[in-house]
Amino acid sequence: MGDQPAKKIGDYEILGILGAGGMGRVYKVRNSITDRVEAMKVLLPDLQGHEEVAARFLREIKVLAALNHPNIAKLLTALTIDNQLVMIMEYVEGQSLSSRLNNGPIPVPDALSYLDQVLEALSYAHHQHVIHRDIKPANMMLTPAGNVKLMDFGIARTEDEPSKLTAPGSTLGSMSYMSPEQVTGAATDERSDLYSLGISLYEMVTGEKPFQGESNFSIMAAHINQAPTPPMDLLPGLPNKVNEIILTSIAKSPAQRFQSADAFRYAVKQVLQSTQDEKTFVQGSQDSSPLGAAATPAYVRSTAAAATARNKIPVTPPTAPAVTQPMPIPPTQSGNNRGLYMGFGALVLVAVLIAAGIYIPGHKKASAAEESGRQETISQPSQPSLPEKAEPKAAVPVPSEVKPAEAPIKKLETKSANSTPAVATANNNSEIAAAKAELDAIEHEIDQLTGRAAAVNSGLENLQRQQAASGFGLRGDMASKQASMNLNLSKAGNAIQHNDVARAKKYAEMTSADVEALEKFLGR
Repeated sequence: MGDQPAKKIGDYEILGILGAGGMGRVYKVRNSITDRVEAMKVLLPDLQGHEEVAARFLREIKVLAALNHPNIAKLLTALTIDNQLVMIMEYVEGQSLSSRLNNGPIPVPDALSYLDQVLEALSYAHHQHVIHRDIKPANMMLTPAGNVKLMDFGIARTEDEPSKLTAPGSTLGSMSYMSPEQVTGAATDERSDLYSLGISLYEMVTGEKPFQGESNFSIMAAHINQAPTPPMDLLPGLPNKVNEIILTSIAKSPAQRFQSADAFRYAVKQVLQSTQDEKTFVQGSQDSSPLGAAATPAYVRSTAAAATARNKIPVTPPTAPAVTQPMPIPPTQSGNNRGLYMGFGALVLVAVLIAAGIYIPGHKKASAAEESGRQETISQPSQPSLPEKAEPKAAVPVPSEVKPAEAPIKKLETKSANSTPAVATANNNSEIAAAKAELDAIEHEIDQLTGRAAAVNSGLENLQRQQAASGFGLRGDMASKQASMNLNLSKAGNAIQHNDVARAKKYAEMTSADVEALEKFLGR
């Protein structure tokens, strides 16, 4: 098993070389018994006989043997061939993300999707007390189906790792992706993997590494001392939330990073979900027309259609008010409250316009009735004004199809010689509907804030438990912010119960500011 591999090693036929790592070489092989294509990793020839390297190779075998996750390349078996220890792993078809980056930056949604899978693998590994310590795009294999497999646990560390395998002050990892604590040889934990993954995400979306230099020393110094250029400066249009996620993950101090792979993944999934929601909303708002109207939001088109329909209503005599049918409100998508509010607003608008359509002809009819009454009074001064039912027939016959609309008009005419009460009623109904819509909207916002506040409280409790174990407490400003959030949320809920929209809105805005500050602190 020298530089030129034999055609066959034991029961395995050598098909080619997949690559070489820090300790070994990986071959693509076919098992001559099962006829299955697999990957074989062996120690490099010039490292054989080095006790420490052999111990690391054996440890990698044992670490992989304890891991079983769909996003981690699986160890199939390990055996000795010709006194040489080898490991047989699943063959992952595809390309590494570092190879993918040779074609340029990866679109943000794809990069986040790949990162989500790696974080799922890391969350699993960390719960098994395994720290990878060499996270980088080259160790992430992308399959044709879009699945990501985390590879190469060659320098992974477990809780019970012998100290002689990782001597104090030693440096392990890939220079461009190493955490500051790895650079300085300090103790590392799960947050070191998250730093390396943040560096990888930075590179995936921008196509550049955040820290570069002419020598390894300059790169190492940059990891410790240099502030990274915000990725949104290199990629205009990068969502601000993604920019914040990256900068949080590569903070110099582990305490300022995401505290777990699960917290990191939660922040990534929030961005992915919001991206998917926006995509769904845009798709749901598209018209079937191949022209520019296809890009017009549905609620705008429905309002324009209603206006067009109103403009096409035929003009009728003053005694026959035009009868319009309200435009149907497009059904809102499940979970999209914004569409519900827009639809409700459109309904209120149409109702007001219908009321205005009824009032205007009614006013004209009332004026005609007054004129007729005045003429009768002049000719017959001793007779009182005729009641509505005795009113002479209008000169212009009323079409039969609009007669049902007379009832509400007569009611208004009987109530008053002019239509001022009708206007007041319509305006009052409009104001009530608008107030109800505003109340519903702020109540929905408070419901959402309640859920976010609950998640924040849970996250802060977990963080406090972690810090308490290390003898630390929650930062004073964050503790104060948490108390303010809970108090403002309580006041907002109380205002809603009393239908006090102004106070509810005021405290909801204050709660939202507190929640956003705490979510940023937690890395969400």
